Amino acid sequence: MSNEVVNPRRRRLLAITSGLGVVGTALAVTPFVLSMLPSARAKAAGAPVEVDISKIESGQLLTVEWRGKPVWILRRTPEMLKSLPEVDPLLVDPESTVVDQQPAYAQNVPRSIKPEFLVLVGICTHLGCSPDKRLEAGAGSGLGDNWKGGFFCPCHGSKFDLAGRVYKNVPAPTNLVVPPHAYLSDSRIIIGADQRGTA
Repeated sequence: MSNEVVNPRRRRLLAITSGLGVVGTALAVTPFVLSMLPSARAKAAGAPVEVDISKIESGQLLTVEWRGKPVWILRRTPEMLKSLPEVDPLLVDPESTVVDQQPAYAQNVPRSIKPEFLVLVGICTHLGCSPDKRLEAGAGSGLGDNWKGGFFCPCHGSKFDLAGRVYKNVPAPTNLVVPPHAYLSDSRIIIGADQRGTA
């Protein structure tokens, strides 16, 4: 009769001890498992970035960061758009035929989904410097009376037009990169993702 009393007590004690052991093991292993997952900072470094473009005035450029790189969003004026075909003879790749420089939806003269807005990675395709914004046309830009506006890399003198297309006879071999992007609404875009998903 005493065996019947002892066995249930032992079983309860064994169950409690086992339960505490499982909980203790889970608590000990959790930090180790979590340390192997990417941090929030690492996830954010490659994550798409949403940008409010409603406050960018005509002729203004906004710089945001995506994957540790500067991304320029330029709201072009009608005059800026009109000047694009005028510089075609001076450019290496005026029709943006080098496929890896922009998504297919930006393989056009304005190199954009909506002509008014240009989205570019602000890194020169020569050696990775960040070009200066020389958006003003003419002598005020410091690049001569014939300058129609664009970007100038001070490191080695590469020039790009208002669509990020590279001029001939400069060190940069290709146009500035257009990152994947999509319009979430008339006032918001997402950089780093497009209709196909995250890039």
